Amino acid sequence: MRQLKGKPKKESWKDKKERKQAMQEAREQVATVVLPTLAVLVLLIVLFVYVATRPGAVQ
Repeated sequence: MRQLKGKPKKESWKDKKERKQAMQEAREQVATVVLPTLAVLVLLIVLFVYVATRPGAVQ
């Protein structure tokens, strides 16, 4: 049967498997890349606020 231009083709089992695998890899990247990056950014912000707001040396 001829495929119409505007209509998407039906997803085959191979396409479905590849899509699920890509989603699994994306979830793994969240745990290995995004969370440590956010932790470092939060740590830098906390450090900056601490240094900026600490009182001067008392004499």
